[in-house]
Amino acid sequence: MKIKNFIIVSLLIIILPLSLFGQEQKQLSDRGQVRERNPEDINDWRGKTVMVFAPHPDDDLSPAGTMAKLVENGNKVFIVVYTSGNKGSRDLEMTSERLAQIRKQEDIAANKILGIPEENIIWLGYDDGMLEYVPEKELCEKVCYLIRKYRPDAVFCHDAGTDWMQWHKTDHRMSAFITLDGARAAAYHLYFPHHRIYEDLQPFTVMDYFFWGSHEPNYNVDITDVIELKFEAACQHVSQFGKGNFKYTGPVMDTEDKENIRKRYMRKEPDGKMYERFRRLQGSRSF
Repeated sequence: MKIKNFIIVSLLIIILPLSLFGQEQKQLSDRGQVRERNPEDINDWRGKTVMVFAPHPDDDLSPAGTMAKLVENGNKVFIVVYTSGNKGSRDLEMTSERLAQIRKQEDIAANKILGIPEENIIWLGYDDGMLEYVPEKELCEKVCYLIRKYRPDAVFCHDAGTDWMQWHKTDHRMSAFITLDGARAAAYHLYFPHHRIYEDLQPFTVMDYFFWGSHEPNYNVDITDVIELKFEAACQHVSQFGKGNFKYTGPVMDTEDKENIRKRYMRKEPDGKMYERFRRLQGSRSF
């Protein structure tokens, strides 16, 4: 009898939280505060909204193949770029102002190749390398606002890590953490309540995250059929890759540099395919 009671209690411990979680998700869904759960296979997504949070104007290349596939299948993609990238040049004749304009046009051109229009790119305009020195509350509110406004089915960004902080260089590190902080705040109406009061932006819970640059990838996207688009997008970033970083002569990339990028992007796995790897996390981060 004791063993039977133990088994019943154990099952209740497992099942009850799952049941309550399901009820909570239904309540949130009924109020428009969370999307329905996405299909496991990203290739099956149709009519979804995705947001990519990138620290610099070329970091959105990391999931570029996945974005090309999503757009091809009728999904909407928004790119949020934290900084203007206005410092990353070794060209001694380059100025920050000129570099910011060049990098913006490069990113617009790259995303156009992927099928993402200019109006879907959101520029926050912070100085390159200085994101960690911006007041965190200011950054958090901006991310929170954008998530409430666009209500994405999924968010893509650098990986902040699981139990331990994952090391990234400055800007990458800050963008990883602040994206998650802003997404968490977006779920609760008492964070930045003026969004709701003055603009009727209701709380929203993101339920699907894809982290790139992760030490713990658990989800692969086969981008073999769109690798040429990703390659062409990368070749738009003349001021960053190859000789253009030392002496900008763009906007067309040097032939040798293009060949080096092709070699870098065209590395096949043993199965003959090419992948983008993410740590995928499904479920609310709102705790």
